[in-house]
Amino acid sequence: MDIIFTSLGAGLLQAFEPLNLFMIFAGCLAGLFVGCMPGLGSVNGVAILLPITFLVPPTAAIIFLAALYYGAMYGGAISSITLGIPGASTAVATVFDGRPMAQQGKADKALMAAAVASFIGGTVSVILFTLFAPPLAAFALKFGPQEEFALMVLAFATFIGLGGDDIPKTIFSILLGLVLAAVGFDIISGQPRLIFFDMVEFQRGIGFLVLAIGIYGIGEMLWTLESTNGQIAMHKVKVTWARIQANFGDIKHYINSTWLGSFLGFFVGTLPAAGATPASLMSYGLSKTFSKDPDSYGKGNIAGVAAPEAANNAASTGSMLPMITLGIPGSPTTAILLGGMVIWGLRPGPLLFTESPDFVWGLIGSMYVANFVTVLLNIAMIPLFIRVLAMPFSILTPIIFVLCVLGVYATTDRMFDTWIMLLIGIAGYLLRKLNYPVAPAVLAIVLGPLAERSMRQSLIGSQGDVMTFFERPISLTCLILAFALMSYPLVLKYMRKRKAGAGT
Repeated sequence: MDIIFTSLGAGLLQAFEPLNLFMIFAGCLAGLFVGCMPGLGSVNGVAILLPITFLVPPTAAIIFLAALYYGAMYGGAISSITLGIPGASTAVATVFDGRPMAQQGKADKALMAAAVASFIGGTVSVILFTLFAPPLAAFALKFGPQEEFALMVLAFATFIGLGGDDIPKTIFSILLGLVLAAVGFDIISGQPRLIFFDMVEFQRGIGFLVLAIGIYGIGEMLWTLESTNGQIAMHKVKVTWARIQANFGDIKHYINSTWLGSFLGFFVGTLPAAGATPASLMSYGLSKTFSKDPDSYGKGNIAGVAAPEAANNAASTGSMLPMITLGIPGSPTTAILLGGMVIWGLRPGPLLFTESPDFVWGLIGSMYVANFVTVLLNIAMIPLFIRVLAMPFSILTPIIFVLCVLGVYATTDRMFDTWIMLLIGIAGYLLRKLNYPVAPAVLAIVLGPLAERSMRQSLIGSQGDVMTFFERPISLTCLILAFALMSYPLVLKYMRKRKAGAGT
């Protein structure tokens, strides 16, 4: 333990060197911008800026990219809250309650909650990373396809909580998302499937951002225009430092959800091929399931902002753990970081701690510093973010529309995906008009491909024996927890009816 603290102290001193400190500040600021731009996200941001890191030493380079990763996780909440457009898949759960809070004139509270929860999630995950990196990495290796599938089932179990009391509509929404996720080529046989109208453009599948931006950008805009009859009353929030300081008092309303998201996010982030998106979605679902007021979720509950934000920031740190200790990327972003490390002449894996201790501990030390820098930048810029909401809706509507189109086209480089995004936006508006929850469909299209891949790998390895999911302790535990979570809302609903009947 003394060796850990000594090494961490050396890493912190290295992080405060002028060049490294500048790279932390520049990375965090660039990450905030990248994260809040629809269609960019941390993956594209790191990929775009990777070449410029060859101008600095490897330690400064990884510090810059890691800080950018941190900043992008924070920044994703900005457009989710102010515009209702998730900057990336990791921030889609933040839209559920962040956008309603902004429409109620509480955007500053939502942005503050996102910043504080992100800071707590990042801090908890860095501490866990520092203390338990080797054993956690070894435990993550025990997750094979069976465990990954069971974890996805556990995530799907939280969807019941996202759908409220109308479980049939929730199931329909999940199935709709799974159908959309299956469009394209079969992952095993390579045969095309669900190619609508025999259009070859569907062979590439329907991307998550196409669906998310369509539903939460175009669909939300259409719903807002109809529900207000075109008379949009903008909520003008006068943000002062006194009001920002007063918002710290709201921490007691979401601290439990923040702790939940922090630990859950870090654990899910350490699992290869999982990452921040499933972590944030699971955290939101569990936070709602165990809330004393689950009906307020989706309507502006501040805990619904804190839970996913804590989770996605914790997961971003957790995903670096298998990359550093095992040489296995835990997310698409860390896969790019891994490539950069190889180019810099480093060998990620168990020997990295002994062969390049300055590099490793400099990176860990920079995580602590980047977490402080990013939360300070985020809080300081809240008045600037709020100005977006002060714009007349007649100006804001075309801006949202243009951002949606650019976000999809810049990501896929296909006009076909842009038209699909517009159609999905209309479909999302109609589903909402018919009181169908759209959140489970969005989440299903994220986790559907992950669940299908791990399930089919498991069944191929076991020659079709479904008992393979119940014979392994970890997967069995996850399936039991999933059954319990799916049963919990039903049991709770039954007990409420019974109590109401006894009262009469």
